[in-house]
Formats: sequence, C-alpha cells, structure tokens
Amino acid sequence: MSKLPIIEPFRIKSVEPIRMTTRPEREALLAEAKNNLFFLHSQDVIIDLLTDSGTGAMSAEQWAAIMRGDESYAGSPSFGRFEDSVHDVMGFEEVIPTHQGRAAEHLLFSIFGGPGKVILNNTHFDTTRANAEVSGAKAIDLSCLESGDTASLFPFKGNMDLARLEAALLEHGDAVTLVMVTMTNNAGGGQPVSLENLRGVRELCDRFDKPLYLDACRFAENAYFIQQREEGQADREVRELVKQVFAMADGCTMSAKKDGMANIGGFLACRDKQLADEFRRRLVVTEGFPTYGGLAGRDLEAVAQGLQEVVREDYLAYRAASIRYVVERLHERGIPVLRPPGGHAIFLDAARFLDHLPWQQYPGHALALELYLEGGIRACEIGSVMLGHVDPETGIESPAHHELVRLAIPRRTYTQSHMDFCIEIIDAVFRRRAAIGGVTIETSPPVLRHFGATFGRSAVGAVTAS
Repeated sequence: MSKLPIIEPFRIKSVEPIRMTTRPEREALLAEAKNNLFFLHSQDVIIDLLTDSGTGAMSAEQWAAIMRGDESYAGSPSFGRFEDSVHDVMGFEEVIPTHQGRAAEHLLFSIFGGPGKVILNNTHFDTTRANAEVSGAKAIDLSCLESGDTASLFPFKGNMDLARLEAALLEHGDAVTLVMVTMTNNAGGGQPVSLENLRGVRELCDRFDKPLYLDACRFAENAYFIQQREEGQADREVRELVKQVFAMADGCTMSAKKDGMANIGGFLACRDKQLADEFRRRLVVTEGFPTYGGLAGRDLEAVAQGLQEVVREDYLAYRAASIRYVVERLHERGIPVLRPPGGHAIFLDAARFLDHLPWQQYPGHALALELYLEGGIRACEIGSVMLGHVDPETGIESPAHHELVRLAIPRRTYTQSHMDFCIEIIDAVFRRRAAIGGVTIETSPPVLRHFGATFGRSAVGAVTAS
C-alpha cells in the first residue's frame, strides 16, 4: 500500500467569505495605498499571506476556553491557567504576560539594552532589532555561513555561526549584555536551529558569563525540525525536545500569535526571580498588572490552550507538509525559492527571481507588488526595505542578507486549493519577470520603515540612487 498523503488534522467548522477582486480594481487599490501592501484593506486581498502572526484559526477548545475567561484586574484564575501552561510546555519559573511579542522585547531591552550595549543574535527580526536599537544598543547578526545560499539543502540554516559568536564575545567583551537565538530564524527564511548548535551557543555563553534568551515565536516548529532532521533525535517526542531546548536558555520572549495559536498575546519568561520582579515593575507602567499584562482573561485562556495544541505532532506534520508542498512544486517549475522548506512560510528568492534588478531597486518589494496585482495575494518583503541598514552619520544604505518575499501561511486557515492558486499566480509572474521594474522609496519613517513607507515604481532597468 502506498504512503497516504498527510491531511489536515481538523475539520472546518466556520468560514468567512473572500471577495474576488479584478486586476483593474487591484491596480487602483495599490495606487491608493501608495504601493505599500500594509496599507491595503484586508477585504481587498484574496489570499492574505502578509503574516502568520495572529491570523490563524483558533480551535473549538480555544473558543470554549475563551468563554471561561475571567476578567478580574488582579489574580485572575485565567492567569493561573496561562502560567501553568507555560510552566508545563517550556519549564520557565517566571512568566510575565504581554499584549504581544514586541512588548516582551521592549521589556527585555529596557534592562539589557541601552547606549554602548551590544546584543548578539543569529538574526534579529524587525521588531527585535528595532527595540534593541531604540534602546541605544547595537544589534549584531551572526547567522551561519550556509544561510547565505538559498539553494543549499543544509538542514539547519537558522544556526548561529559559533566561530563568529566567539569572536564577537571576545571583541565586544563587557559591552555584550545578551545573546539571543531566534527559533525558527524568520529573517533567514524560517529555517530551524539544531540542538547541537544551541548547545554550542550555551557553552560559549557559560564561558563568557552571558545570559542566553530565545526568541521563541515558532518554538514548536523548530522542535519538529530537530526531530525530523537532526541525527539521533528521530525517536524523541516534540514535547521532550521543546523542554530540552528551553532548559538551555535563561529566558525567552514569545509572540503567542505564532506558536501560541492565538490571535493576540505574548510573554516574557525567565528563571531569575529578582530579574522577573524588575520586569513586572516595568510592565505595570505600560502593559498593565502582572497577572494580565495588557491581555483580557479570555486571551490568556486562548494562549494557554494553544500552547498545548501546538506541540501535537499530527498538527506539526501537517503544518510542515503544507509548506513543503508549495516549495517543492515551485522548485519543480524552476522558480527560485528558499530551500529546504521552513516551518511557517514560503520564501521566494527575489534576487534570483528578478535578477535584472539591483538591490537598490528593492526586488523583494517589487515582486510582492506583482503578486498582488496578478492574483490578489498579499505577501511581505523580507529584504533591504525591511532589513537594510542606513548609516545615521553618512546616510549610506547597505543591503540586507537576502532579498526575499515571504508568503507566511496562517495556521489552520487555508486549504490545498488555496495553495494551488498561489502556485499558479507565482508561476504567471515568473513567466513575465523580465518586464517587471523596480521600486523607489518616496517617504519613510526612521524606524520599521516597511510598515509606513510609500513607494514609487520604476521602469525596467532604471537604477535608483543608493
């Protein structure tokens, strides 16, 4: 008997309509949005892959838990269930709820950041870098060498480069206040970090007496890849691997809008009670009392249940298979796509897809615009618009590590036919790629510019100033 296909391990209980727009409509809508996909109204998007953060479908058990939510300002039993769930899955003693992951980052860097401080990471994602740099700290990325090749099949491209980490610890010395590892490595293409690599990071942190925190947004997906790809881990349960990963960390930041399976929420967790008490004192100023942290009791309940559901291996197998399905079919058609498949998104290699455009014309953003015009797909540029660096003294811009377009798949939301539609739209754009021009940035905020910038579109071959 042949191997059966992996099916969605759930049934659909509620649906919402999709408004099917025409290309002329989308052209007008994009012009009105100043060529920034974040400015579009969601009802004008056919397949919304802008992010997997808070956009998934919650389970019947999560909706049932929401009805149990207790909205007491202090000491709610909903917080107790939330705290117990984090203890159970991750093992951290101290849990501080926040309204989402970037609030946890803000709290973290209010203590570990500051002028003259240095934060080391495999790859800082946008809000992590922004919170570190707004505090005055310097954020340094130390991704592994293999991450530079989008076509390589190296299984753990999310790894930290241990040699570069050691060199950075030696060079910056006492200025380094924190080492972070992002799991999975979002800016690096949703690629996982191996258990072996994390052990190496932990050993260097111990040697140099530095705390190690995890950006744990997609911790369950990372653990599943360890089970599937790392030698000697195939017979271990995902729950066990999750516990081992977190046992090596001093704490974590978490956006529960990803592997918390909820529409809102996050937390900061650690082992040091004295440090946690200081986090809580700062939390009260901006987020709320430490037993709700900017969340309703019903949100705490949804996250508590979601953390239990995300480590289910049938769910994780389906999740990985749905991403792999798209990546393999795009690769078969010769479309440049980051491989091996990651855990939460398909990443198109825009630099190879639009190889006639230099990075100064932002090929990732140009490609994302074309996907919307062609088929109403909203994706997100992960390239030099989002992650390029402008020197504050000279004004000279340097490019990002990659020029990617991320198609982030919301959890339990779209079916295989939606994915087949996306494949055909991407293929149609690929076949007319030579006629696609670049973009220029017309206006831009100083921080997190991709959220608020406006763009112009260039003729094919026009070169913008760097």
